[in-house]
Amino acid sequence: MTNELTLQDEELLQAAREAAEEAYAKYSKFKVGAVVQGLKGQHRGVNVENASYGLSLCAERSALTAAIAAGDREISAVAIACISVDAHAPISQRMPCGACRQWLQELAPDARILIDGAPRAFTVQELLPLAFTLPDNTPDGSS
Repeated sequence: MTNELTLQDEELLQAAREAAEEAYAKYSKFKVGAVVQGLKGQHRGVNVENASYGLSLCAERSALTAAIAAGDREISAVAIACISVDAHAPISQRMPCGACRQWLQELAPDARILIDGAPRAFTVQELLPLAFTLPDNTPDGSS
């Protein structure tokens, strides 16, 4: 897999920026959008906050949930856009949180991870090199 961004990557990142406009970020004012590319199409997600902060949902998990709910489990790319981040902010302020990285490892382990503002694509293994896993104990690997 090449790390260079393609035209398709740029289009996915634009879709993530557009999704971020719909985020419910009433408390943090930190709007994030994510788009998952699966075999069946694109699945959007946004961060949705709650007054009880622990109940908030990140955009990445929202988009992954939409893909799974649509029966789309072969995910080739995930684009993430934090439109509330200053254009000159370091890449670390645009990266997925630890929980989202674990979700990516579980649901999209081979996907290209596209971060708005980053000059290249990432692998899940780069984002979470020693991911937590359990032995696969089902005949077809699904649950």
